[in-house]
Amino acid sequence: MSRRVADQLTIVLAGSASLAIAMGVGRFAFTPILPMMLHDGTVDLTVAGRLATANYVGYLVGALAAMLIPKEWPQTTIIKSALLLTVVLTALMALPFPTTWTGLRFLAGVASAIGFVFTSGWCLAELTGSTASIGSAIFTGPGAGIAVSGLAASVMTALSFTGQGAWTTFAVMSAAISALIWRVFRKPGRDVEPFYVGKARTSGRVPRTEMPMFAVAYGLAGFGYIVTATYLPVIAKNAISDSPLLTVFWPLFGISAVVGSLLASRVRKSADARLYLIGSYLVQAAGVAMSVVWEDAVGLALSSILVGVPFTAISYFAMNEVRRIRSSHHARYMGLLTAVFAVGQIMGPSVVGAIFARQVNSDSAFALALGIASITLVVGAVILVAMIVMFPARVHHRPQER
Repeated sequence: MSRRVADQLTIVLAGSASLAIAMGVGRFAFTPILPMMLHDGTVDLTVAGRLATANYVGYLVGALAAMLIPKEWPQTTIIKSALLLTVVLTALMALPFPTTWTGLRFLAGVASAIGFVFTSGWCLAELTGSTASIGSAIFTGPGAGIAVSGLAASVMTALSFTGQGAWTTFAVMSAAISALIWRVFRKPGRDVEPFYVGKARTSGRVPRTEMPMFAVAYGLAGFGYIVTATYLPVIAKNAISDSPLLTVFWPLFGISAVVGSLLASRVRKSADARLYLIGSYLVQAAGVAMSVVWEDAVGLALSSILVGVPFTAISYFAMNEVRRIRSSHHARYMGLLTAVFAVGQIMGPSVVGAIFARQVNSDSAFALALGIASITLVVGAVILVAMIVMFPARVHHRPQER
């Protein structure tokens, strides 16, 4: 293995691990821990929805903050700060002070968004010019983090861990992984080339409505998957309460996300990324609906796979499409899109909470929320189809560096 390949592999592994901490722990560790906290009696579903919403609001604030951080600030210092903050905030969730939990989840969301934006940007920049689509491999991190946290939660559930014990365990795991990758993030960032190059029109002018339409479509994706991503273990417990498979669906979601990221690296780069996004939206819509129409272990497993596979692939395709539409100042628009996505996520737990306030039966409440989420994803796909018709893109390969 050449030195260059070894360096690229190191960056991919470090970037993937950083995203695993930022997303798998900072954002989604709460999902597999929630059943433990419900069992402990420290939260109910209403409080759980409030904590999830606080985290997603924090993610929105973090995405907006990432847009405002001066370019002069070292990217690697920001990445390390996000890692450290995630470890500390996760550890503090283990303390028996419920009044602080909303604030802690909010700050964890802020750190998660900043960590995602800057880790993605720095790693993609460092991997510019690689002969393979190795950059997309860093997006296996969120799925890997979800899978590992889910498997760890399964073990902890079998060992009768409390929620406090689970938060402590995740904090220790995150600290250990951060220590292993710390030295990799030491160089300043540089510019990165887009996924593919194209023009919205032959004149090169970008229609004013193109970016707003794309932002709305991406925001709908944020709402569409988040109900499943937040409540999957609880939905499974309601559907098959006596099954020994209760704890496998969340890790399966994460593993599927890893597979989706690897598949994204194999797609034809000269094609319109919106086509991949449409396919991803429809697959995810089918997965969300699957848990409603097929309420057993097989249906939940298929739902976990179909929602998980496009999970990070959607972000990968969308971020690169932004860089095609807005070839200049694309970092700012990437932050904007992340913020709109976060708005969609914030609405998810709020909608579930509103439905639960009016529905006595929890199964009916989740079925209604998941039905709305599935339809939302289909609407997002329709918007993307309309964009292809309204704003056809001429795409071509950019020669790779050798």
